[in-house]
Amino acid sequence: MREKLFWGSLIFIAVYMALPWVMSRMLGWGVIRQGGKGQIALTFDDGPDPVYTPRLLDLLKERGIRATFFVLGSKAEKHPDLIRRMHEEGHQIGIHNYTHLSNWLMTPWGVRKRHIRRSADIVEGITGERPLYYRPPWGILNLFDYGLRREFGIVLWSVMPRDWRSSIGRRKLKNHLLNRVTDGSVILLHDSGETFGADRDAPSYMLSALTETLGTFEERSLQCVRIDEMTGSAKRGTAESGVGRRMLYSVWMLWERCFIKLFHVVPVDPDNTFLQVRIREYTGSTPITFLDGEEIRKGDQIVELHLNNDMLFHLGKESRSAMHLAIQLIRRTEQLLPQILRLMETDPSYKNAKGLYGISLIHRGPEQLGFTILDLPKGVFSKITQWYLRVLMYVIHPQGKKRLKTKSELLVPKIIAISKKELMNRYIA
Repeated sequence: MREKLFWGSLIFIAVYMALPWVMSRMLGWGVIRQGGKGQIALTFDDGPDPVYTPRLLDLLKERGIRATFFVLGSKAEKHPDLIRRMHEEGHQIGIHNYTHLSNWLMTPWGVRKRHIRRSADIVEGITGERPLYYRPPWGILNLFDYGLRREFGIVLWSVMPRDWRSSIGRRKLKNHLLNRVTDGSVILLHDSGETFGADRDAPSYMLSALTETLGTFEERSLQCVRIDEMTGSAKRGTAESGVGRRMLYSVWMLWERCFIKLFHVVPVDPDNTFLQVRIREYTGSTPITFLDGEEIRKGDQIVELHLNNDMLFHLGKESRSAMHLAIQLIRRTEQLLPQILRLMETDPSYKNAKGLYGISLIHRGPEQLGFTILDLPKGVFSKITQWYLRVLMYVIHPQGKKRLKTKSELLVPKIIAISKKELMNRYIA
């Protein structure tokens, strides 16, 4: 009986709590957390606060900025004047529950009736306009909260500077905003420090940091907009926001971690894990012949080259174009080749390796680093490899599916290899 109760509780926790966490926080499924190019959304939780919200509204009015406030219904009841001012000054008002309680600790009907709809009724009674968006406290959803999407857009975030703690200070908070905010960012900030775990004076540091960063956002051509304006302009299904692509990325990274463990793939440099390697025998039936006269035959030891696909994914997101991505790959690889050579010369496991070997769709450019580019022998392995690498290209490339359709005849996997002798000629310290 106890065992059944244990497993029943575990299944309940997994389905009611853990599954929506993965769906919303890890995969971004069914939630809004990213917008389009040239826009950012400032969002403020836990208010309205009689001390800090008026100061924030003054700042936003002075800069001509419209934001989104996710308010607590209980505070809206106490401070209807602030809710009215938000509305009159063009800001969007969303719901953040009646009080700051986690949805995991409440029944689905309790969340809807006693918190969300109750709070929406309060705001509508003050402004005459019913809120359209909802953000759960701490971003925590239970499984049944997804049914709320028929009434409200569920909003999370892409940038969270942890401004609820005063220990972060103005300078750290400012640097976090300047370093993390980019096109489409949904920024989570707080205009009240009265909720559990927050410091009462924390919003003062947020206000100081925000005052100093708004000008920089403008210089970067990032327009501050409301959530409804952002969702109206953001294109569904783009490389960055497509649900399918994010799900595929998460599954891919899980496979990646399993592969690394199973096949003992290790980073060349623990502090820079972009390039990873493993030692194995060359199994190809066709020898690899290099211009320097060296040759790798079946059964010879080789160092197999792997890229850190998690880093590659983020490089792809940040790259302005395919050319920009390719240049970054070449530069990062060049920086680490001397360390690979050092590994081959000093580590007993790698001493007998005759060269460095990999298979890639990105094979224009490595020849300038000394690599030989060869066709992959036709066959089942070649077809499987091409499919595998095309899926990877879809996941990591800044243009996603569009890149697969553009000059698809060029997306052919090739062998890239360099002999140990050539590595020594070029990269010996």
